[in-house]
Amino acid sequence: MNAASFVDECTVHVRGGDGGSGIVAFRREAHVPRGGPDGGDGGDGGDVVLVADPNVTSLVDLHRAPHLRAGRGGDGGGKGRTGARGDDRLVPVPVGTIVRATDGTALADLSAPGRRAVVAPGGRGGRGNRSFATRFRRVPTFAERGERVDETLLRLELRLIADVGLVGFPSAGKSSLVRRLSAATPRVEAWPFTTLTPHLGVMRAGDRADGSPIDVVLADVPGLVEGAADGKGLGSRFLRHVARCRVLLHVLDAGTAEPGRDPVHDLDVVLRELERHDPGLLGRTQLVVLNKVDLPDAVTMAGLVRPALEARGLEVLEVSAVSGAGLDALRYRLGALIDTLGAAHAAVDDVDREPVVLRPAGHAAPIGVERDADGGYHVRSPRVERWVAMLPIDDPGAARYLQGRMRRAGVERALVAAGARRGDVVLIGDVEFAFDPDPQDLPPEEREALLAGEADTADLDGLDVAPEGADADGGRWASA
Repeated sequence: MNAASFVDECTVHVRGGDGGSGIVAFRREAHVPRGGPDGGDGGDGGDVVLVADPNVTSLVDLHRAPHLRAGRGGDGGGKGRTGARGDDRLVPVPVGTIVRATDGTALADLSAPGRRAVVAPGGRGGRGNRSFATRFRRVPTFAERGERVDETLLRLELRLIADVGLVGFPSAGKSSLVRRLSAATPRVEAWPFTTLTPHLGVMRAGDRADGSPIDVVLADVPGLVEGAADGKGLGSRFLRHVARCRVLLHVLDAGTAEPGRDPVHDLDVVLRELERHDPGLLGRTQLVVLNKVDLPDAVTMAGLVRPALEARGLEVLEVSAVSGAGLDALRYRLGALIDTLGAAHAAVDDVDREPVVLRPAGHAAPIGVERDADGGYHVRSPRVERWVAMLPIDDPGAARYLQGRMRRAGVERALVAAGARRGDVVLIGDVEFAFDPDPQDLPPEEREALLAGEADTADLDGLDVAPEGADADGGRWASA
């Protein structure tokens, strides 16, 4: 796979489908002059869903076409008919894809085949007028519009999932080993950084006691240099893909002729960069191979450094990707390690198959009120803004319904607490209102002054204070 066909990170623009609108309709039957409301609800919009697919190996398709849309819900119909739900947009992504917000926060990890993330839920369908009928509101003449959803930017990051990650300096022979051990064909040349993108190869590594084969997935990633944790060279890409490997295979060049370098030095540099990126990587199972022992100088170097490496508790093998020396021992040793680790990890990918749903924040968030420089008050609440956007507030019945709903939700109390009083301008979304609070939401002294000013003095004879419940017995709200 060349660099043009492999992409391991991209930004996508996702948007669920808008909800369908409810409708206003009434029954039309023979000999029934005033049929009741029967406008149906709109259908919900479709979702944008990412699905981990083992047959997809790169994010290149999403890099080229990053705009993902789901279908709109159908509008409601007469006779209580509900609109159709919008079509979902299913998007296959490689196994190991991480979904992040634009600030880098991880939102979902599609680390197993079949796992799903609903990254853009569809909008709710609007309710038809039949849904607003009550014993007090027998002939509702309004219905809700479908919910409109916003576009969201997400960052997708691929981390390859492999059993063994080959790590080491550029030109240490990692790609050559992968070619000899598996059917993968990474590019091999005689200069550093030939490998610009990761490659996966599957290696047959013997059989288990029951006769089933042991297959090991090898990951050949770009070479590492000092400072990789800071992004030098291709280090950031290297370190990202090593994070999911269960075994780290350190490929050391025993035949290097560069001044100041030897296998022990190279290993120390790699270990430092791994620790700087994620200290937990040093706790992985590790194996060291001294490569290029087909060269006489490499054989000599291997004899000198092997005791020092083994003294650190490391298992060391000597191999040659050119002649094939030591490759069978390496193959079967890796198979034994993965077979042992596999028993401990067998159930990991089978847990938590429920899809992750990324819903917009704010459904249960407290209602916020901000005052602008012009003296107006802005209500900050996605939930309340959605109510206003979905209702035709030019309809008197819809306006009364919305006012009651906002009062029950505590919007008026929040506005009064922020300093809003009767006649002040209130903005909710793109809609402007004139504030007219319920007296019960005002501070006690203001409520008493207001009620005293509205009451008839003849009604207050013999009373020491103005009655707080005057509004419930024919006050200003009873006549509204």
